[in-house]
Amino acid sequence: MTVKREKEGQREDKTRDCKQMVRGKALAHCGLVLLSLWLCIQSVPISVDKGGEQTQKEELDAPQSAETGLHYDRYLREVIEYLEKDPHFKEKLKTANMDDIKSGKLSKELDFVHHNFRSKLDELKREEMNRLRMLIKAKHDMQGGNGWKVDHQSLLKQFEHLNHMNPNTFEVEDLDRLIKSATKDLENYDKSRHDEFKRYEMMKEHERRERLKTMTEEDRKKEEQHFEDMKKKHASHPKVNHPGSEDQLKEVWQEADGLDPDDFEPKTFFKMHDNNGDGFLDESELESLFTKELEKVYNPENEEDDMFEMEEERLRMREHVMNEVDTNKDRLVSLDEFMAATKKEEFTEKDEWETLDQNPLYTEEELREFEKHLANEEKDINEKAAELQKQKEELERKQQELNAQRLGLQQAVEEMEKTKAQNLRAEVKPPVAEGDRAPSVGQPVQEVPVSAHS
Repeated sequence: MTVKREKEGQREDKTRDCKQMVRGKALAHCGLVLLSLWLCIQSVPISVDKGGEQTQKEELDAPQSAETGLHYDRYLREVIEYLEKDPHFKEKLKTANMDDIKSGKLSKELDFVHHNFRSKLDELKREEMNRLRMLIKAKHDMQGGNGWKVDHQSLLKQFEHLNHMNPNTFEVEDLDRLIKSATKDLENYDKSRHDEFKRYEMMKEHERRERLKTMTEEDRKKEEQHFEDMKKKHASHPKVNHPGSEDQLKEVWQEADGLDPDDFEPKTFFKMHDNNGDGFLDESELESLFTKELEKVYNPENEEDDMFEMEEERLRMREHVMNEVDTNKDRLVSLDEFMAATKKEEFTEKDEWETLDQNPLYTEEELREFEKHLANEEKDINEKAAELQKQKEELERKQQELNAQRLGLQQAVEEMEKTKAQNLRAEVKPPVAEGDRAPSVGQPVQEVPVSAHS
């Protein structure tokens, strides 16, 4: 069992970097009840000691919480960090439910938070206000400076997660707004992620076609044949079990957990994979269950397998399970929800899961529209670049004129100083010694006696 778990960990390590890159804006799993739908804190990872017992790694090895992708991500996480330090609020978090959070009932507990933490929250809000003011000013200057119409409504939306009318103190309304904004914004995460991946796939195909245009006819045929061969190779893989089905979970039970599939017990399975022991399977814990299925289709060492596509496949699987099992839509699977799902007809689903290569993400028409959009963007960029180049040349010309004027002024000043010095020298004459003076008219000239030795 230990060896199998270690091998599992090694395989997951191979794709960790790619996964983090694709999911830089994804949610990790929920470690707090507060914002458990949205801001998810990763649990301490589970390792296996030599005796086969599960142990928690040291606190220093615990991963940091993943970024949510929100523009106020840092503010959101810091607020929760300080609220979690308050004993009273932390206790309320443990007993709060989703209705308490969404209705704002939990936010009212802020009144009982210790003064020291309230002061820190005040400071965090002031920092966030300053950041937003700088952001708004930058956007306003950029838009207004280019002759564009400033979208004031869009700018004001930057403040929706806090009460900007009271910029100095963090109040109940601030926490309520923060929770509701995070709820609304992160519920749109999956859709935006799908849109981004679709653009990624279209860009990849666009670049491939552009590259073909630069090739000779012979090279183009070879490249096209290679491309088709890679597609066929990628599509040739073992059956992928339906995510969340009995066969899929039994495979994890056997391959990852090292247990006999005939002894599969759903409740035990749930507890084994509830890594942080909070009584829920969150998004991260669910996604880790799909690794065995994904390995059937994707291998980081294969040229034909795109690891970005693998992570999209993983998230599609998680969405599917959540839609089937998460009945109260809190993005968490409770033990009751899990057990109820195992009793549904869908749990014994035997059909193969259709992977991305079996579900085209875009049509040829959509690709043409995308390429048209790229062409327009490139045209706009080129026009702006040309305009900037003209402005640069004009500035350089004006700079040259200013330099020439400055040089002319400098030369004129130097010439004036030179003339002034010459005039001063002409006005000031050296004094004449008494013996060197010429005699006046009519004044006799005295004879100088000559000595005998002359």
